[in-house]
Amino acid sequence: MLRQPLLMLSRSGRVKDLVTSMPVSSGIVSRYVPGDTTDEAVDVVEQIVGSGRLATLDFLGEDTLDAAQATATVDAYLDLLKALAERGLAHGAEVSVKLSAVGQALHGEGQDSGERIALENARTICRAARNAGTTVTLDMEDHTTTDSTLRVLRELRKDFPETGAVLQAYLRRTETDCRDLASQGSRVRLCKGAYNEPEDVAFQSRLDVDRSYVRCLKVLMKGQGYPMVATHDPRMVEIADALAERHHRAKGSWEYQMLFGIRPHEQARLAAAGHPVRVYVPYGQEWYGYLMRRLAERPSNLAFFLRSLVSKN
Repeated sequence: MLRQPLLMLSRSGRVKDLVTSMPVSSGIVSRYVPGDTTDEAVDVVEQIVGSGRLATLDFLGEDTLDAAQATATVDAYLDLLKALAERGLAHGAEVSVKLSAVGQALHGEGQDSGERIALENARTICRAARNAGTTVTLDMEDHTTTDSTLRVLRELRKDFPETGAVLQAYLRRTETDCRDLASQGSRVRLCKGAYNEPEDVAFQSRLDVDRSYVRCLKVLMKGQGYPMVATHDPRMVEIADALAERHHRAKGSWEYQMLFGIRPHEQARLAAAGHPVRVYVPYGQEWYGYLMRRLAERPSNLAFFLRSLVSKN
């Protein structure tokens, strides 16, 4: 019952201003977002890699409508990639990029269109990632950006075939997209989806989303690509393992992905069993939208969050 209202609030500028200006306990934010700065994020990655897991880092920000802010986001990723290389962590950490954070939502036409600007900015990040010895995955956002994001992905893969894709199982189109992207070497992260979507484009019930996730997972595991199974659901973890075994996939030919701060003991268990486990590590000051989507996924966390709004720091 709380999921839809929370997802709507994640896009509310008025509520964002209210929440981010209140004395929110650092505990609720740091539970999901481990730091504001590059140094803080890289320190966390060092701990993750040292524990035998992998990482993907997301510099928080989305729906950028200012070209200077898009450029600043690119610069933040370049600084991050440089830091990862200097600390010897690039082998165990990649970056995740939201195209709306690097210009996709900017208004313009032709060479000045938001999609074109986002493509060139993403190309800059991909080049820096390759030079650092790592990769980029393009995060997926709400359904209105899906076609644009996949077009950018196709262009990037001409020069950077290692670029990862993200598909969201709650979208009705995703099984077809999985078939299109399950080619040799194609890195595809499959998640359930965390945006507020209309019924005509997205499954609404948890059961229907779960069924879609399994159908999509079957396509990816059967294909020739590299599935990245983004889930915290114990049933999906078991199903992924069973499908990998059915299709004779060796460990290392696919991976689990989980969010920072969620099911850390399960992450450790899977890694100890020899499975690649990648932790999604968001960082930066633009944490509001990300946090609200995490609360929508697990509304039981809402009481903890509300208590933190009135607690002392």
